[in-house]
Amino acid sequence: MSWRDIEKECAMYVITGITGRVGGAAARRLLEAGLPVRAVVRDAAKGAAWAERGCKVAVAAMDDAAALIRAFADAEAVFVVPPPVFDPAPGFPEARANVAALRAALEASRPGRVVWLSTVGAQARQPNLLSQHTLMEAAIADLALPVTVLRPAWFMDNAEWDIAAARDEGVLRSFLAPLDRAIPMVAARDVGATAAELLRETWTGHRLIELEGPAAISPNDLAAALARVLGRDVRAEVVPRETWGGLFRAQGMAEPLPRIQMLDGFNEGWLTFEGQPRQGVTALDAVLRGLV
Repeated sequence: MSWRDIEKECAMYVITGITGRVGGAAARRLLEAGLPVRAVVRDAAKGAAWAERGCKVAVAAMDDAAALIRAFADAEAVFVVPPPVFDPAPGFPEARANVAALRAALEASRPGRVVWLSTVGAQARQPNLLSQHTLMEAAIADLALPVTVLRPAWFMDNAEWDIAAARDEGVLRSFLAPLDRAIPMVAARDVGATAAELLRETWTGHRLIELEGPAAISPNDLAAALARVLGRDVRAEVVPRETWGGLFRAQGMAEPLPRIQMLDGFNEGWLTFEGQPRQGVTALDAVLRGLV
């Protein structure tokens, strides 16, 4: 029996955040390889589609250590996708509660290895929305398990929110500026695929892997790609920074400052990679076609 046969026979791969793009992509890649997957969901109804695909389903919130211990039981590897918090309370209490429960569950269940999804720029000292990932990385830094922290670039898939205005008005309203400045971006499907590959690797200690797409992308590049996919002219225009706070509050945000600080970090260049990132393979046009 080969080691791949043994892997398929014995391993259980646990995926949190499976209903999202990244977790779902990781799960699909593992299932395609014939490997057993346990889907961790907050609501059992959301696990039904994954059960139909052949997954085991465990119900657990990311701040419920007892439920997470059950979900992680007998796992060969766990992919941790912390739930996104786009409008956190001051001090990031949501992230602190989640990482405390996740760490306790990992210490109790002791899976063979862990891949933890973080973000580009998590090493930045300046406060911003992504600082919640900074504190989570710090909270698991001494976890006595093999851990890979995966830091992907800005998601190409964020362009989903730009499609309506591009299609209906021919305008891409960009918070990234200047319009010709390219930053690293990556497809969510590539992040999930990379996570699936990492889950199957063997290593010791802690390691950091950063991930970008095939090419950096500027707002002008994004507008041109939307034009190709939508079949109409699309121009990029900068959303004036002085309007951001009012816009974000009108969208329902209670604390817009962390988001503003994050955008400043990308625009000023201090939210960036720490080392030499790996490269994904999915081009921007392919992501946009899927979103459209």
